[in-house]
This record gives sequence, C-alpha cells and structure tokens, in this order.
Amino acid sequence: MALRVLLVLSLVPALPLLAVPLPGRSWAQRAYCRLVLRCFGVRIAVTGGPIRNLPGVLVVSDHMSWLDVVTIGAVLPGAFVARADLLAWPAVGLVARIFKVIPIERDSLRRLPAVVDAVADRLRAGDTVVAFPEGTTWCGLASGPFCPALFQAAIDAGRPVQPLRLKYHHGDGRVSTAPAFIGDDTLLTSMRRLLSARCTVARVCVESLQLPGTDRRELARRCQAAVRDDLAVGDQAWGARLVGRSYRACAS
Repeated sequence: MALRVLLVLSLVPALPLLAVPLPGRSWAQRAYCRLVLRCFGVRIAVTGGPIRNLPGVLVVSDHMSWLDVVTIGAVLPGAFVARADLLAWPAVGLVARIFKVIPIERDSLRRLPAVVDAVADRLRAGDTVVAFPEGTTWCGLASGPFCPALFQAAIDAGRPVQPLRLKYHHGDGRVSTAPAFIGDDTLLTSMRRLLSARCTVARVCVESLQLPGTDRRELARRCQAAVRDDLAVGDQAWGARLVGRSYRACAS
C-alpha cells in the first residue's frame, strides 16, 4: 500500500501538463488516467461495442465514485459535468479544471438551463462531454434513475449519446464497493479503502450509440435501459473469465 501511495503522489506534478493545448492531448489524458488507475491497483477491461471517435458525443454512465472520472477518462477522454463545489476542493479542484469540468449545482434548478446550454455548446464544438445522469453516487450494488435534464443538450446540439456500463469487481468476479464514495465517506477514506484492496477491476462495457431524437425523457429511458440491462448467464460467465484474466495480470 505504501508503494501505491508513493506512486500516486509521484503523478501529481505532471497534472498541469495535461492542460497544455498540444496535439494528441486526448491521448495524453487517456495514458495518464491509466497510470493513475494502475497506481491504485485498478485494472481496466473494456468490452462491448467499438469506441467511435465521433465529434461531439455525450457520454453517460452510472455513478459510484470519484474513480469513475479517471476510469472513463482512460477510455473516452472529455469534459465532465460535475458538482460545482468540486472546484473548491484541495488538489481535486486543480484536476477538475484541467479536465475542463462543467460545474453543476444539483440543488439549483434555476441554473440548470445554463448548464444544459454549456453542454450543448461543447457538443456543437465537437467536444466529448461526460455526464452522470443519476445526479449522485451509488454504492455499485444499487443504482438510481437517469434524470432527463442533461439529455436535452444532446437533442439541442443534434449529437448522439454513448452509454457506458461501468462496474467495479474484485479479482474473483464479485462486484466491489471498495471505490464507492457515498454517505459520510471522505475522499481520503475512499482512496484509502481502494488502496487497501488487493485488486480492483473496472469493467467498462460500451453499449450501442443512441441517436438523440426529440424527447429527452425517452432518450434518458433508452440510455438507462442500455446500462442496466442484466447480463445473460453466458455473458456473466464470459465476464467472470475476463475479470479473472485481468486479476492475474494485476497479481503478476
């Protein structure tokens, strides 16, 4: 664990380099996120459909932890919609600015249209924007409904939505709650629990791309169904084998 902590700390000085507008910065962000995951003992397994490098895509996923940002950043780098007070957190606020976080105040419905407009503008500009429509984190064993508000940005911009099914597993294939960031958890508590875990596998399943349509509620339902549809028995066995291979790579 001590070695992992030192490795994580060693990556902090390189954070400002991700803000430099150089060609291939998305590749640099993806590589950096994978390094962070590795330092926390997390291995990533990407399954499902191909990752399409389309301009202006809204990416949506279940939300369990601060680790979701790093995990998705390792697969589909982009700007994230996140709680506004994140920008004021020590160190984390710096990371949030580097990743061009779009701040949202969940308790202020009056300011929500401005956030939707900001997301739509980013999508029109060809940026990838990542949002967590549940609006809060869940433990990974349960989940909440997708709120439709941010889906309006994809409709306004006429851009598709890419649902991602995100789950964390132990090495033996069981769902892991080690990365969870809920309730009275502090960021340090969550990080310490993750560092203490022997191995965590982040499984990202790329679901079918969804066209925006004209009804945000219907679009939210489609995306929620895509990430919540239970795996068939055969797929579960295949997934367990995949997680097992990832665990052996982690342990080696």
